[in-house]
Amino acid sequence: MVAHEETGQVTGTKDKHYNIIWFTEACLSNALRMETYAKDAERDGDNELADFFRRAQEESRKGAERGKELLAARLAK
Repeated sequence: MVAHEETGQVTGTKDKHYNIIWFTEACLSNALRMETYAKDAERDGDNELADFFRRAQEESRKGAERGKELLAARLAK
């Protein structure tokens, strides 16, 4: 039996657009989580770990910004 894959009929959103939305949300959620982790490390006096999480947070922000740009450009077409 072949499973039917969602291609926008159920959600009303094409898979490729849904995937960009999901990716962007995941990046934003990760940026929030990294803030918590960095603060935990700072509270414990571990600046190296806090810096690690801050760098990861910045990369997540970059991913979210790129996702938003791609989505906006594709939806404008």
